Amino acid sequence: MIKPLEDSKIKEVMDIWLKTNLTAHNFINGQYWIDKYDVVINEYIPISRTFVYDEDHVIKGFVSIMDNSFIGALFVLEDYQGKGIGKKLIDYCKSLHQDLGLGVYKENKKAVNFYNYCGFRIAKEQSNEETGFVEYIMKWEK
Repeated sequence: MIKPLEDSKIKEVMDIWLKTNLTAHNFINGQYWIDKYDVVINEYIPISRTFVYDEDHVIKGFVSIMDNSFIGALFVLEDYQGKGIGKKLIDYCKSLHQDLGLGVYKENKKAVNFYNYCGFRIAKEQSNEETGFVEYIMKWEK
């Protein structure tokens, strides 16, 4: 079931965020993600609309939307990837918005392919200001 993030579950969502970032972005020094933890929990989560995929009282993934159209985070625990959870979260976001954007590292080919599968197209390629790695800005429109 997809539902809004409850305050009592923020720590659980942040654990997913950190674990999945460390795995999916192993080309970036892990300390970068550890250092970003406080910024994400204290600045980004409060200004985002976050929805969790909760099954059997286990949060298996989540999505955060910033500025009413930008997917700032989409993470599914590794054990549950490839089971349609990410697609369900994307489809849920599509049901709420006319257009969506996101940033994804070019080197994260699995994610780039997933977003292509979900109908997102590369709109721009740029260097990420903080990491220096190339990222795609991808867009979807109804």
